[in-house]
Amino acid sequence: MRLIKYGHACVGLEEDDRRLVVDPGGLTDPRVLDRADAVLVTHEHFDHFSEENLRRAAEANPALRIWTNASVAGRLEGLGHRVTTVGHGEAFEAAGFAVEVHGTWHETIHPDIPRVGNVGFLVDGSVFHPGDALTVPDTRVDTLLLPVHGPWSTTGRLIDYVREVAPRQVYAVHDGALNDTGVAMVGGLLGAGGPGTGAPYDRLAVGGAVALASASAQPSA
Repeated sequence: MRLIKYGHACVGLEEDDRRLVVDPGGLTDPRVLDRADAVLVTHEHFDHFSEENLRRAAEANPALRIWTNASVAGRLEGLGHRVTTVGHGEAFEAAGFAVEVHGTWHETIHPDIPRVGNVGFLVDGSVFHPGDALTVPDTRVDTLLLPVHGPWSTTGRLIDYVREVAPRQVYAVHDGALNDTGVAMVGGLLGAGGPGTGAPYDRLAVGGAVALASASAQPSA
């Protein structure tokens, strides 16, 4: 399985001729959907979800399927059975990948700002994209896609989060608003120069890809 970073919070997972895209929002080139077989959307914020781009992709590809929470599904009215609403504890198959849903709510930005729903997706029992939440799945995670920058987090909280999830490896996502200085600062604290998370940290460039071992190839915990 290959992990491809498409910018900010959006990633792709590919294996053989199957292609799954997660969180193709408004900060991501819409062309990432051109060859997608399935799309997962964690929540409704613009940097994770673009109604316009998803509708255009669905029109161009009648076989495209979308899995998301109730709020996003409600904004995709008219696409019928091609949009499936999912919630915490559910499991399904998307583009041949096994997917489990973990989490319910977006992290709190401020007490005066209402929280929105947020679901995280564990793909093939291996790769976890939490969206904008610090959800700790009740199962082993091999590769954690860590949202490294947002108005609801601090790097200190992220260090503790990685320690709690205890993945084998960490890749940065949700970093589109960081300049070079911010990228270096966050990477220094989450990487070998920081207090330690227990897992190696890396950041892919936009368009960068890495091969991941399948869950079946991982040693048991």
